[in-house]
Amino acid sequence: MKKIVSLALSLLLAVGVFAGCSAEGQLSSSGEEQSIVASSEESKEEVEEESDIEEIEIEVDEAPVELPGLVRVSALKGPTAMGMVKLMQDAEDEATKNIYDFTIATTDEIIPKISTDELDIAAVPANLASVLYNNTDGKIQVLNINTLGVLYVVEKGESINTVADLKGKTIYATGKGATPEFALNHVLSVNGIDPFTDVTIEYKSEAAEIIPLLAQSEDGIAIVPQPFVTTATENVSGLRVALDWTKEWETISEDGSAMVTGVIVVRKDFAEQYPDAVKIFSEEYSASTAYTDTNVAEAAALVGKYGIVDAAIAEKAIPACNITYIDGQAMKDKLTGYLTVLFEQNPQSVGGKLPDEGFYYIAG
Repeated sequence: MKKIVSLALSLLLAVGVFAGCSAEGQLSSSGEEQSIVASSEESKEEVEEESDIEEIEIEVDEAPVELPGLVRVSALKGPTAMGMVKLMQDAEDEATKNIYDFTIATTDEIIPKISTDELDIAAVPANLASVLYNNTDGKIQVLNINTLGVLYVVEKGESINTVADLKGKTIYATGKGATPEFALNHVLSVNGIDPFTDVTIEYKSEAAEIIPLLAQSEDGIAIVPQPFVTTATENVSGLRVALDWTKEWETISEDGSAMVTGVIVVRKDFAEQYPDAVKIFSEEYSASTAYTDTNVAEAAALVGKYGIVDAAIAEKAIPACNITYIDGQAMKDKLTGYLTVLFEQNPQSVGGKLPDEGFYYIAG
C-alpha cells in the first residue's frame, strides 16, 4: 500500500540555492562572492515567484498487510448463517479481499475444528462460544454478535398481548435444559410469573412436534424459534405471532444485555497472527449482514442456494430473524448480561463459569 506525500517545490529549490551559494562563496574571491550572492538573490526571487504553488508527489510505502493464504469459515444451518450468504457469494465470485473457504456444518463438526486449527472463524450459538472458551483455556474469542433472539410466542386466538397474559396458560416449547428454557424462565420471572407454578410448560424434543398440537387446539400457545415460526403460521390456520421474546427481554433489561442467539468466533492465535485478515473479514461480513437485511428476496435466494433454509421460507423469515452485526463494547455489554442470566440458571450452560475479559475480541 502507498501513501502520497506533497511537498512545495519552492522549498526544495530554495534549500538547493542556499546550499550552492554557501559553497561557491567560500571558494571565490570577495568580489566574485558578492556577484554570486547578488545573482543568487535574484534567482531565489524568481524561483519563489514561479514555484510557490507547484507541488510534487512522492510515494511512500506503508506497512505491508499480512494475509493468510486461506481463511476457513464455517456456520450452522439456520439464522446464524443467513447474514453470511452475500459474503459467500462474493468469495465465490472472487470479489473479496480475503480468500475464503466456507462450509455449512453441524455443531458436532464445528466444535473440534475450531478448537484445533482446522477452522479459523465460525458462527456458533452464543452460549457454545462461552463453553468453547472455557474448555480450551481461552483459545477462541468472540468477534461479534450476528443474531439476536429468534424466539416468538405464537397463539391461536387474540388472548396474548403481554407477558402477563401468559399466566395460567399452557405453553408448548422446545429446548428443555438449554438456552430456550433459560430465556423463557428469565423473562417470565422478571415479569412476576413463576415458570414452575404459574404456567404449564410442555417441552417437546423438536419444534415440528408442536405443529399438530397447535392445529388440534382451539387456543394453543407456543414459544418457538424462527424460521419455524414462519412454517408454523403457514401450516396452522388462525395462528399468529403474539410476542417477540427479544423485545420482551430488552424491555426488562437494566444492564444493556440482550437475548443473543449467535456469535462469530475466531481462533485467538489466528487473530494474533493475522489481525489484518480479521479486520477485513469483519468489514466484509458486516456488509454481508446489511445486505441480507435490506435485500431480503436476493438474500433468501442465496440462503436457499447454499442449503441453509428453503428460499421461500427464508424470504418470509429473514425480517424476523434479528440478523445483525454488533461488535466492540456494545457486543460485550449485550453478551455479558445474556451469559450471566444463563449462568445463574445453569452454570454448565456457559462452560461452568463466566468467561473473563479475554473472551471478547475488541480491536484497538
